[in-house]
Amino acid sequence: KSGTMLSNGVKSFDISSFYISVINQNHLWRMSMNKFKDVKIEVKDLPEMTVAYVRNIGPYKGNEKLFQGMYAKVISWAGARGLLNFPKTKAICVYHDDPDITEETKQRVDVCVSIPPDTKVDGEIGKEIIPGGKFAVGHFEINADEYQDAWNLICGVWMPQSGYQCDDRLCYELSLNSPNEHPQHKHIIEICVPVKPL
Repeated sequence: KSGTMLSNGVKSFDISSFYISVINQNHLWRMSMNKFKDVKIEVKDLPEMTVAYVRNIGPYKGNEKLFQGMYAKVISWAGARGLLNFPKTKAICVYHDDPDITEETKQRVDVCVSIPPDTKVDGEIGKEIIPGGKFAVGHFEINADEYQDAWNLICGVWMPQSGYQCDDRLCYELSLNSPNEHPQHKHIIEICVPVKPL
């Protein structure tokens, strides 16, 4: 089945295959679209996470320097306290507001690292719990300017055809690499959208 036309004129996506993993019963889709070749989207249960975060309120779309600065702040805070243990430590972006509904000046985004639940925080470092549960998880290797396209693929194209709808838990991105260390400076991410059956 091919997807729908997106409002910004992006050509429709192709859902080339869907299967259920025999090992863990997770639902798995593979999708392709011009710039995204063979994207894997899996519906699976993710655990609850406690995170330390730095928050930005206001416009953030396409502002790579803003995110770099926020990551530098929270990672240096965690590093100084001996809390970084990659790959066990997760680097996460949490989005609190739907950009189609909330005006830019009020949009909240948190840049986070996972921490032990009993960790004390102070100053501009906050602490929150990201609820676990069932999520659609899309794995992407993208350029810095392709985040919106990746979110569009999951929320605007995959979701309406999937048999799932968005749940009201937090959406987030897991950052799986440092783009500076990638040969093509790609951002390797997993977009995690909470879902429930239609």
